[in-house]
Amino acid sequence: MEVKKIVEEINKKQTDITNVFFVGCGASQADLYPAKYFLDGNAKKIRACLYTANEFNYATPVAVGTQSIVITCSLGGTTPETVKATSLAKKLGAHTIAVTHDSSAPITKDADYVIEFTWNESYSSKMDKMIKVVALAAEILNTYEGYSDYKKMMEGIEKIYGVIDQAVSSVVPEAKEFAENYKDAPVLYVMSSGATHEVAYAFSICLMMEMQWINSGSFHDGEFFHGPFEIVDKDVPFLLLMNEGRTRAMDSRALDFLNRFEAKTTVVDAKDFGLGSYIAKEVIDYFNPMILSAIIRVYAEQIAIIRNHPLTKRRYMWKLEY
Repeated sequence: MEVKKIVEEINKKQTDITNVFFVGCGASQADLYPAKYFLDGNAKKIRACLYTANEFNYATPVAVGTQSIVITCSLGGTTPETVKATSLAKKLGAHTIAVTHDSSAPITKDADYVIEFTWNESYSSKMDKMIKVVALAAEILNTYEGYSDYKKMMEGIEKIYGVIDQAVSSVVPEAKEFAENYKDAPVLYVMSSGATHEVAYAFSICLMMEMQWINSGSFHDGEFFHGPFEIVDKDVPFLLLMNEGRTRAMDSRALDFLNRFEAKTTVVDAKDFGLGSYIAKEVIDYFNPMILSAIIRVYAEQIAIIRNHPLTKRRYMWKLEY
């Protein structure tokens, strides 16, 4: 169902939404973060919260109720923790929206509304869930509080798919160089800022640790100088995701320090792909994670090829009870 129609229907039932909860696991949780970040930065009254599903299940916020919208996300729609979270939210009276690739999956059983996203058609389709949830957040904000940059946001949503596919079409050489440089790395640190913070997190825990069995850690640029920078040394490997927009200064400060001590640094910069030529500066912060996440997916694919370790390979996941 179209996100605008979903919010219109919720508004008919509940004219005073006070909080929005984003709930998922792993990469699906990370893909919800830009929408949460958007509401944090623009909502004056609506409270936005991001939960890993079992935290939501075991330590359920007391605010969940009839004035809540709970958005749960799972690629295949079968993640047990997220299915349970959807049912729990429904039981507590919240307006539940399930975001999934399969509209008939278990996550939809107790969902009032379902947003189905594409996945395999292109690199931009792999960003479809992130994009649609950001669009959903913009609709919620505009409906319940008003949003002065709503038109610019929606124009960006329309353009970003093409921008993503154009960007990834040129990155294979850089991705192959990254793969060659990092294929034997004992660890890879990944960092960013702003709405892209959890893109770095997902690359670290999912694409590197889960799918490549490479030790990895991630942290926010703003926290870099409050602990993590102590491990910087010559040839220590880093992947830095740089944003266009308000938090770029944090990315630049981190890069200056990495270069100062000759760390082994790869930079993926949204500015290099002309994001600002397509997206209005007032809303550009929320589009960085979409383009950067797609680009580093290519990087992960290339490291999988050179290491002869497919992204689908697992030791434990789906192989045993846990």
